[in-house]
Amino acid sequence: MIDFHSHILPNIDDGSKSQEQSKAIIEEAIEAGFTKIISTSHYLEDYYEVDEANREIMIRKLNEDCKDIELYLGSEIYITDSIVQLLEDKKASTINNSRYVLFELPLNSKPFNAKEVVYKLIEKEYIPIIAHPERYSYVQDDIDFVNELAEMGAFFQANYGSIIGLYGRKAEKTVKKLLKDGLIHFLGSDVHRDNQIYPYMPKIFKKLSKIISEDEIEELTTINPQRVLDNEDIEE
Repeated sequence: MIDFHSHILPNIDDGSKSQEQSKAIIEEAIEAGFTKIISTSHYLEDYYEVDEANREIMIRKLNEDCKDIELYLGSEIYITDSIVQLLEDKKASTINNSRYVLFELPLNSKPFNAKEVVYKLIEKEYIPIIAHPERYSYVQDDIDFVNELAEMGAFFQANYGSIIGLYGRKAEKTVKKLLKDGLIHFLGSDVHRDNQIYPYMPKIFKKLSKIISEDEIEELTTINPQRVLDNEDIEE
């Protein structure tokens, strides 16, 4: 399995606080059955701004220290009209130097520029992936917003924790509907610290298997993430 969303690089966002904690988190991932992790540290203008070159050094060091798993570079970019420029300037990163871009929206206020940002990315031949839509209050209230962005060409990544209610009942209910409607294309831990999510994976998969088929689980946890790493198209 491939963890599509994580905050494992130390001391650059609200995730891991040390190299040792990063290694502890990764050991938990290995024990949970993951063979690859995509590092998607926050990139938020004027707040979290560690550029690609420095993050490459950090992930190389983690790869050297953790031999039983493969780590890949990406970003979780907070939505901004400057998103294309950040990518072109090698400040924020696509996933594994592919066309795929993971970005997040505000939790509680519907962004007026979401469609414009999706359009800008596609216009420049990037492929937008929106992080954890089930956590956004306006998606919980009106799931059609996800449908509208999907019709434009956006893909979506849900958090494993949402499946068992770690982000609240509304997120749990919303992710279930998104999964059943085929609007989720990737699953990720969104891990920030050890003992947060990986120990719950057996419980999560037990519940997930009651929502979607084993083939669909394989697609969301392994097949689609690998296609992104290989810069291949996702089959819809």
